Amino acid sequence: MKENYHKKMLELLQKVSKEKKIPTLLLHTCCAPCSTTVITRLSAYFHITVFYYNPNIEPKEEYLKRKKEQIRFLKEFHSKNSLTFLDCDWDNISFLEMSKGYEKELEGGARCHKCYHLRLEKTAQKAFENQFDYFTTSLTISPYKNSQIINQIGAELEKKYGISYLFSDFKKENGYLESIQNSKQYQLYRQNYCGCHFSQTLNKN
Repeated sequence: MKENYHKKMLELLQKVSKEKKIPTLLLHTCCAPCSTTVITRLSAYFHITVFYYNPNIEPKEEYLKRKKEQIRFLKEFHSKNSLTFLDCDWDNISFLEMSKGYEKELEGGARCHKCYHLRLEKTAQKAFENQFDYFTTSLTISPYKNSQIINQIGAELEKKYGISYLFSDFKKENGYLESIQNSKQYQLYRQNYCGCHFSQTLNKN
């Protein structure tokens, strides 16, 4: 039976809204378009730091283009609470090493699950190092990503690092459609493949 992670998030947000202190959240984002809905929904409850760690994105020019759009959106979005950006290196070697033996996996399969874990663990590590109250990811907004797997990984990392994971299923309540509408409003670049050359090749076939 599938867990209702959207409901779990709403319950947490209700709890957070009653607290005197506004908690901090390290938000891993995969791209600017997907982040729009997530930030819109969460910025009233948290001081958000956007963590752009996506070693899967290739080529580097594409990575830099998406990162530039993420930064631009953060500058243009009017947030109730603080909204900052935490940059990191283009760590493509880590993704390629992780993908060995999984090159022929279809999109959405085991390679993608390992990619979720790679990015979420880096986020959890940073959240631990910088003493954030919560960490989460924008990945669950995509209809092409397995929210059950993503949240299960988040729960495992919460136990490992001792940082609370914000469960989510951002595609609920038309979240993905909302991200498309937001992208048009802010005139954001919307990519036509997940990021890695595996998904790019699949889209061309």
